[in-house]
Amino acid sequence: MRLEDPWYDAPASGWGRMDSTGGQVPPPASAQERETGPSAAEIYLEVQRSPAFQEVRRRYRRFVVPASIAFFLWYLAYVVAATTAPELMARPVADAVNVAMVAGLAQFLTTFLLTWAYARHARHRRDRAALDLRWDTQEMTRGAGR
Repeated sequence: MRLEDPWYDAPASGWGRMDSTGGQVPPPASAQERETGPSAAEIYLEVQRSPAFQEVRRRYRRFVVPASIAFFLWYLAYVVAATTAPELMARPVADAVNVAMVAGLAQFLTTFLLTWAYARHARHRRDRAALDLRWDTQEMTRGAGR
């Protein structure tokens, strides 16, 4: 059984070789592939280079990179404060609840908020464009198989 996924067994298929500019060199096309049109791998590479795909990736990175950095800094601030300022973290807020407990619970809250924000961002900024790309890619691969 041969899978039609171009990334399946990539080393054996010849994918991963680089040309002089650092770009990937596709394996040579068989005579049958030349007669039937572009292969699925060529179609996927074409889609990957398309402006629509690059826009989806740009939108993803514009959210994920700053959010990841902000969350990491917030986590690091908690750890640093816990180790360098134990008297601050031990300061009571209400009864037996201290600053460290509030900050620790805030870590959970920010995790849930970040997850919600990511899902909302994906739904409003990327999902429609990604689905359109998926349909276009499927149509192109169906046409290539004829």
